[in-house]
Amino acid sequence: MTIIVDSHIPNIQGLIEPYAQVEYLEPGDITPDAVKDADALIVRTRTRCDANLLDGSRVRFIGSATIGTDHIDLDYCAAHGITVRNAPGCNAPAVAQWVFCAIAAWMDACNITSADGLTLGIVGVGHIGSIVARWARQLGFDVLLNDPPREDKEGSAVVTFSPLDELQRRCDIITFHTPLTRDGAWPTWHLCDQAFLDGLTHCRLLIDAARGAIVDNAALLGWHGDVALDCWENEPHISRDLLDKAIVATPHIAGYSREGKQRGTAMMLEALNAFYGWDIPIPEIAAPAIGAEDVTLAGIAASYDILADTAALKSSPATFESQRNHYPHRPEYLG
Repeated sequence: MTIIVDSHIPNIQGLIEPYAQVEYLEPGDITPDAVKDADALIVRTRTRCDANLLDGSRVRFIGSATIGTDHIDLDYCAAHGITVRNAPGCNAPAVAQWVFCAIAAWMDACNITSADGLTLGIVGVGHIGSIVARWARQLGFDVLLNDPPREDKEGSAVVTFSPLDELQRRCDIITFHTPLTRDGAWPTWHLCDQAFLDGLTHCRLLIDAARGAIVDNAALLGWHGDVALDCWENEPHISRDLLDKAIVATPHIAGYSREGKQRGTAMMLEALNAFYGWDIPIPEIAAPAIGAEDVTLAGIAASYDILADTAALKSSPATFESQRNHYPHRPEYLG
């Protein structure tokens, strides 16, 4: 039994070894030759799991220690008997922390001293969007929620959802927290495109800490408002002009908290236990997965120096991938 693990997944070394032979590889070294004799993979978003990687291998389990699965060809895996598990919500408090640190930095730059009178639009109200919404209301923002899949499934009896054009008309700030999809009833690829931007009559700040291609980066470059970006199209080869424009700019590390990484690893170990019938011990995580209960904007801003990460990326964009891979995981905001 051989399992290949992305070497940048923390808190995992030594835990699987009693049950299998484990190889820890850099993302670039997880190649078809490397995986052909592997039974399972534990990866991050930098490993594209599709026919090019998996054809001819004996892989039957893929675990991604991340919230998304757009780097995995799910149809191919289903057709070839490969079980896929990810870690939904593992980094939700960390991304919410990043979002409000970005908002606090923007408010400070604009000399806005209070959330009163500001409307925050949240596109995608899953694990992350729900924490962002709860914290935003507590901080005094008016909040509009947009999530067509949830609205279609749940209706509006418990949660009130708003159409996207209402967010375009009313929101001062819009933040995206959707998966990246190209098909289905509500594709999100380039959801924020030129037409979307042209419809923004009130918005002053756009935030993308979800997936780069949710926002058309070329169109965003010509938009008049401010932007805060953690996710970019064509990572790690990002637009230098858009980097210059961004008031906050980080190398896809919004979810890179110490506790978020611990949760992601724990969820992968649980998935391995369930799939193979093992009994790997699961580490405990002290911070709540639903985020802090009581928050202040000053407290969130003080918990993480987002402008230091922005300065690092702006000064050396060519090291985007290195900054991401060697990011010192920050503590989550605990209130």
